[in-house]
Amino acid sequence: MPIAESFLSLHVPGHPLLMPNAWDAGSAKLLASLGFSALATTSSGYAASLGRSDGEVTRDEVIAHAAALVDAVDVPVSADLEAGFAGSATEVGETFRLAVGAGLAGGSIEDYAGVEQATIYDIDLAAERVAAAAAGADFVLTARAENHIRGRDDLDDTIARLQAYQEAGADVLFAPGVIAVDDVRRVVEAVDRPLSVLLLPGGPSVRALAAAGAARISVGGAFAFAALGALKHAAEELLSTGTTGYSDLAAEGSAAFRDALS
Repeated sequence: MPIAESFLSLHVPGHPLLMPNAWDAGSAKLLASLGFSALATTSSGYAASLGRSDGEVTRDEVIAHAAALVDAVDVPVSADLEAGFAGSATEVGETFRLAVGAGLAGGSIEDYAGVEQATIYDIDLAAERVAAAAAGADFVLTARAENHIRGRDDLDDTIARLQAYQEAGADVLFAPGVIAVDDVRRVVEAVDRPLSVLLLPGGPSVRALAAAGAARISVGGAFAFAALGALKHAAEELLSTGTTGYSDLAAEGSAAFRDALS
């Protein structure tokens, strides 16, 4: 079975694919070794690993990073390709052709124009860009409606956008920030493609989201920043008390990584 077809088959409404986001080859190997069936990249986590903010990484860097994760594991990898790193639909198509060349099983395109413009594309233009990505990518295309993480809490518009994106060729739909069970259920009922949901603190559990019809659940940059949080605590302990309370966690991580390499 082709990798894209295999990856898409993992998206089952009510029995969602748990797809954590890796930020480097090492984290990808560890996550795959723990039994996850597919992995995603994280734009914010990868940017942090380079000492940058989300949105400050180039297309060439992202494609090379995605290829490194693909090479590191034997499970499908889907990449966060932001807004396609392009202004025109033609350039969007080229980005997704490069993504296919990197060996990715899938990738996402969002309708947020980026930090410099700080705006969401008009729905028709956004759908045109999704269509260009779909034409340039023989893999699982996820179309993202960014309203709810960009200060636009408008579920009706989000649903209209997701419906337009599925008609434009998206295989999976994603509206990060739509998290309430009733809202997830409403989106699921309004579209004809699998819905991906971002797991958020204080929101519903995986079980509750599954019951609402979610077909995929990811964590964004949370795992990457959890790792940085552990680093911060260990460093503060070294600076303040000079003790090694972090040793047990370090030993656990070292053992897990050795297992991942075996």
